[in-house]
Amino acid sequence: MTNKMANQSLLLLLLTLCTIAAYTQKHSSRFKVIAFYTGKNDQAHISFAAEAHQWFANMANQHNFTYDTTTNWNNLNSTFLARYKVVVFLDTRPETASQRQAFEQYMRQGGAWLGFHFAAFALTPSDFPQNWNWYHDEFLGCGQYVSNTWRPTSAILRVEDSTHPATARLPVTFKSSPNEWYRWQHDIRNNPNISILLSIDAASFPLGTGPKQHEIWHSGYYPVAWTNKNYKMVYMNMGHNDIDYENKTNKTLSHTFANTMQNRFVLNSLLWLAGQPATE
Repeated sequence: MTNKMANQSLLLLLLTLCTIAAYTQKHSSRFKVIAFYTGKNDQAHISFAAEAHQWFANMANQHNFTYDTTTNWNNLNSTFLARYKVVVFLDTRPETASQRQAFEQYMRQGGAWLGFHFAAFALTPSDFPQNWNWYHDEFLGCGQYVSNTWRPTSAILRVEDSTHPATARLPVTFKSSPNEWYRWQHDIRNNPNISILLSIDAASFPLGTGPKQHEIWHSGYYPVAWTNKNYKMVYMNMGHNDIDYENKTNKTLSHTFANTMQNRFVLNSLLWLAGQPATE
């Protein structure tokens, strides 16, 4: 073989290796996400979780990450969690001491978490009592659930921190998908560790259409999405679809992810948690 042929062969080999490396980099997942859920309890939460799976799977295909799901909350252990960059709670929180300890350790060691709606719920007495101080008082900062609007309805949301990557390319205010909005025990504005990202804008009032007066908000300050500066986390109150309870059909009447601006906030939050830049 002549030197010229050898050089051509070497160049071809290098080009092939570069092509393989570029293909591998393009098609390998940038990060992995695991979503914990029960798929039980309220039909609105079941509907939301099913919708979330489809939306996150679509986003995973478009933005090159892996989206896995599990209903086995015993997977909240150090070995399993070490595989994932971001943990998502879709419809509740862990209940056993070992699950809670594993999650707290994961977060304290730099793990990332995205929580929706019922993931923050706690009320004593109820089937979900406030018996986890680190999670509700320190990590989330909001304490117990106090009340909610009814029925699920859209609200005008205001961006409270326009400098945060989660709110990139969002207008100052935007209309949300219908949701059941929660009020909390603690005023997180007084917590220096909490950075509020979104809140209910005053233009939303009165908010709620229920027959009971306490189910309609006429004034006040209500944060709906925030992060704790000591952890890589975002909680958002969205995650309760409207359901046809009255006719007992359990038909879904609204869709959380049928909202461009709100979806942008969710995706921005996820990418920030994974250490990735927001989408253009």
